[in-house]
Amino acid sequence: MNLFEGRDVTVRYGAVRALEGVDISVDPGVVHGIIGPNGAGKSTFIDALSGRRRLSRGKVLLRGDDISKRSVVWRRHHGVSRSFQKTSVFSSMTVRDQLDMVGWQNGEPDVSEIVDVLDLGPVMDTVCSEIAYGTQRSVDLAMALIGRPDVVLLDEPCAGLVASESIRTLEHIRYLCQEREVGALVVDHNVEGIFGTCDVVSVLNLGQLLTTGEPATVRKDPAVIEAYLGSAA
Repeated sequence: MNLFEGRDVTVRYGAVRALEGVDISVDPGVVHGIIGPNGAGKSTFIDALSGRRRLSRGKVLLRGDDISKRSVVWRRHHGVSRSFQKTSVFSSMTVRDQLDMVGWQNGEPDVSEIVDVLDLGPVMDTVCSEIAYGTQRSVDLAMALIGRPDVVLLDEPCAGLVASESIRTLEHIRYLCQEREVGALVVDHNVEGIFGTCDVVSVLNLGQLLTTGEPATVRKDPAVIEAYLGSAA
């Protein structure tokens, strides 16, 4: 039994098919990357798994239990966390106050491990509006991982970052998820970063799953090359 699964995940808006029959699974400590062209359905998929988007068909399972009809809040309290493309930091709060608040809400009052790994120590007493954008993204990542969730769903955690920051962020995700045995689904456009840091990679295109497998295998898949990678493969 997998820790977390999406089975036959389908989302439709009238006649428009956003997702059709997508299957995915995540296990403890495994980082599962999701890539695909713009409009492939990646963010909709994260929304569906996290409870922000109603399924037209399919199931979301946590430890074998169907949680498809559970709310976002219920899922967070029962081990399914997520982040968003845009940072969700409170601009008027210090980093310390924000992380302490999330820690208190989610049963992890001591957040020092995450602070150390993400190098947030120097800015802990700075209000979030005054820290660099890349650091805001690290605060956002910290909030998603505080509370030791079973699964974390990360929607473009590297959005807006330069290449070096993006790679570092993905490496931090890998380290923290392995250390804490958190399963992770990571949507990002940094293809090299995803292939270099994820244990498993899935490719979405036009709302459907093209393939899932080890990074080296997926990279050489003719359908993936044609639909997305092109000469970059």
